[in-house]
Amino acid sequence: MNEATAAVSVMVVDDHPIWRNGVARDLAERGFEVLATASDGESAVRIARTVRPAVVLMDLNMGSSTGVDATGRITAELPETRVLVLSASGEHSDVLEAVKAGASGYLLKSASVEELVDAVRRTASGDAVFTAGLAGLVLGEYRRMAATGPESDPGTPRLSDRETEVLRLVAKGLTARQIADRLVISHRTVENHVQSTLRKLQLHNRVELARYAIEHGLDGDPDE
Repeated sequence: MNEATAAVSVMVVDDHPIWRNGVARDLAERGFEVLATASDGESAVRIARTVRPAVVLMDLNMGSSTGVDATGRITAELPETRVLVLSASGEHSDVLEAVKAGASGYLLKSASVEELVDAVRRTASGDAVFTAGLAGLVLGEYRRMAATGPESDPGTPRLSDRETEVLRLVAKGLTARQIADRLVISHRTVENHVQSTLRKLQLHNRVELARYAIEHGLDGDPDE
């Protein structure tokens, strides 16, 4: 069993049983703990409440129920559970709706098993994972929203200069160790700043932290 994936619990949601069972089998064979599967959004929400997986692999189009709605409900009720969309659709509207509902990433079903395994592992670690080409779409949309939204919010908690600096680098996609190297501080100090910022902003993970930074125009260099 792969030590990097042994502790990662997952649930697979898809209305096609052959696909659903195949993904569950592939992940189980590679050391993930498959807690449950579901065939529609309603049962996905209900089962997720009970088993509380680290990652939910969510299809979007499932007959009468939608993965977007289920994603929103799961991420709202279970903030420690991350949703990775696994869909055949690469439509920009589908990607943006899923992310706005709370999805941590978006992977096309054309991805290889190796790409899927890596995406699930990274999602569990708090990374935002997207099929090539889709990440730029999402970042561009959040930048557009930031440009057209209010410049400042008087109710926003005050961050220290160092916390803001770390936040900028999180938004750029740097890991904690890369940030530590960049700022010449310890890895533990970076983690302390990240946790402090999460508490101040009432966010749950690095994905939400990166979204916050992009929405507030903190993903560029200070002098830009």
